[in-house]
Amino acid sequence: MAESTLPQRLKPEEAPEAAAESAPAAGEAAPAAPSKSALKKAAKQKAKAEKAAQRAAQEQAKQAAAQAEDTAVGLYGKLPDNQDLVPATSFAQLSTDHYDKEVTVVARVDNARSQSAKLAFLMLRQKGQKIQAVIAAQEPISRQMVKWTSGLNVNSIVEVTGVVKKPAVPINSATLSDLELHIRKIYLISEAAQQLPMQVKDAERPPPAADTEEVDAEGQPIVTLKTRLDYRVLDLQTETNQAITWISSGVAELFTEFMLKSGARWIFTPKLSGSSSEGGSEVFEVKYFKRLAYLTQSPQLYKQMCIAGDMESVFELGPVFRAEDSNTHRHLTEFTGLDFERTFRHHYHEVLDFAEELLVFILTQLKERYKEQIAVIQKTFPKAGDFRLPKDGKALRLKYMDAIGLLKEAGVDVSEQERFENDLTTAMERQLGQIIREKYDTDFYVLDKFPMAVRPFYTKADPEDPRFSNSYDFFMRGEEIMSGAQRINDVNELEASMIAKGVDPKSEGFQDYLLAFRQGCPPHAGGGLGLNRIVTFFLGLPNIRLATLFPRDPQRLRP
Repeated sequence: MAESTLPQRLKPEEAPEAAAESAPAAGEAAPAAPSKSALKKAAKQKAKAEKAAQRAAQEQAKQAAAQAEDTAVGLYGKLPDNQDLVPATSFAQLSTDHYDKEVTVVARVDNARSQSAKLAFLMLRQKGQKIQAVIAAQEPISRQMVKWTSGLNVNSIVEVTGVVKKPAVPINSATLSDLELHIRKIYLISEAAQQLPMQVKDAERPPPAADTEEVDAEGQPIVTLKTRLDYRVLDLQTETNQAITWISSGVAELFTEFMLKSGARWIFTPKLSGSSSEGGSEVFEVKYFKRLAYLTQSPQLYKQMCIAGDMESVFELGPVFRAEDSNTHRHLTEFTGLDFERTFRHHYHEVLDFAEELLVFILTQLKERYKEQIAVIQKTFPKAGDFRLPKDGKALRLKYMDAIGLLKEAGVDVSEQERFENDLTTAMERQLGQIIREKYDTDFYVLDKFPMAVRPFYTKADPEDPRFSNSYDFFMRGEEIMSGAQRINDVNELEASMIAKGVDPKSEGFQDYLLAFRQGCPPHAGGGLGLNRIVTFFLGLPNIRLATLFPRDPQRLRP
């Protein structure tokens, strides 16, 4: 019989292994054959997978074909890593001198809309300013490039190269209404989320007086102050807020400029203290290793210790913390303080004169150096441009009792103030500001000689009438922006004043402070200004939180 027709037999050494592989183990059931339903399901899944693979291949082929036809490859898309660095032009630099010239800008997409398959418009935004950009499918720009551009998410950051043109009609919705950018290249630098918690355009209008969502006449949402502060980074992108933050920067710059030119020394005092800096209870406690510490209410005591250290004239910009549960339009639990302290030779009015010159300088220079920013803010907050300064360049100075007299003439009940028991209320301050504006044509003025009962322990009493003190407050639009005074420089008088005010001079927290005066300290005076209040009242803003980068108040600890 031929070999090919004979059944093959296993070799003796292969038989056990083959048997083990083919036969079930002892006590183990033979595997069941797949059911018809399982076979049918597997077949469907296989067919589905084959169709998906086929569709993917077709899509890939389609994209490859489209890319092969795309004449704009390399002119758009994600910014290439090896992209040549082209100098960028800021919107502030753009003008009609750029007509028919190519420029490159980096900006956010404020809006994107498709006009047709061959035409799309972008509104680009940079630091609040806007310019319209247009892209048309005309070689080398392709339809694919137009479609991609019109699909960009709002608020994404892009680099755009284009030719500046004069639009046929001024573009009223753009800040740069007489310019239009015709896109040649556009690259995505940073993509924004498709859904934002609020739109920047909706924050470009003043917030409603009540903290409730409202809509305008066209049905567009007017975002509340709370919502804006919750998403402050988006809120800061508006043109108005960009301008407000420049004014804040300007106040700090002008204060520093004036102080340095006067010969004052810039100091940096601690913000953590072992006791309440002014003897009150309105302090924030913090854990400091195995003991408690406090956030300083002001650099007051340290400023005076520097004067005792023969520094003569000092100033500081820094955070100030007040644990006041005050939910008003002008109170914060953390604000930026502008503090100064100076010695004088004969009378504390030497320092008061200096402080008045300081404020007139800051307010005058704000008007001169920040005209453009003020004009922008005025579109949203009309009072921004009407702050009245003394026409002779000197601050109006009145005595406290003169102010009481003006209020009394206006029919205000000032009986408690006449007894020197209480300071002016907020309502009185505002009414006084209106009276002074009408009578003296100024929004900036100074009150001198406050009652001793309403001033802190380190304030010097008026030697001619101890019911009053050598202290002063500065006001803008009827709102206080600074409190200052001559300080007590005799240690015995200082200790007596502390006891009279209910402050224990023997407490540990005041030992170093009093020690400075036991070594001798020259006569001095000074004051503390609130940067946030200066900006708020100079611009006529309705709430101090609008003039604060990231506000802190009793209700807010974020962002």
